[in-house]
Amino acid sequence: MTDIGATPLHLGQTSSLPASPEEAVLDYVPNPRAGSLFLVRFAAPEFTSLCPVTGQPDFAHIVIDYAPGATIVESKSLKLFLGAFRNHAGFHEDVTVGIGQRLFAEMNPQWLRIGGYWYPRGGIPIDVFWQSGPAPEGLWVPDQGVAPYRGRG
Repeated sequence: MTDIGATPLHLGQTSSLPASPEEAVLDYVPNPRAGSLFLVRFAAPEFTSLCPVTGQPDFAHIVIDYAPGATIVESKSLKLFLGAFRNHAGFHEDVTVGIGQRLFAEMNPQWLRIGGYWYPRGGIPIDVFWQSGPAPEGLWVPDQGVAPYRGRG
């Protein structure tokens, strides 16, 4: 994590994909609308990680919603962080909840939720959800827009 207000490590720079999520540095910048209640959504429909048992790739549609506090996450650093999971072995539950908890701990938003909509392996799709607590009163929180599994398209 970079210090708030410091020059972002990735923005405007050539950045390589981190070797692991633990090595990934997330950049946070001051919220340009501090004091306003609004929702930010990131959707990663082509997220991949590895099965910790077989080493085979797992695919998911990840949706992250948050109500910023003093900072927002810089999107390029988030993209690199999520991309670092390509070689990371973890169960769906660990990966989804871990992403949400790391963002919440580092960014300290008013509220955060993550939905991990995992594509089937062995015929069973797995959906994993985590949120930091109840949404702030008055926050418009739309549906995450990912249909129950029917070929997820």
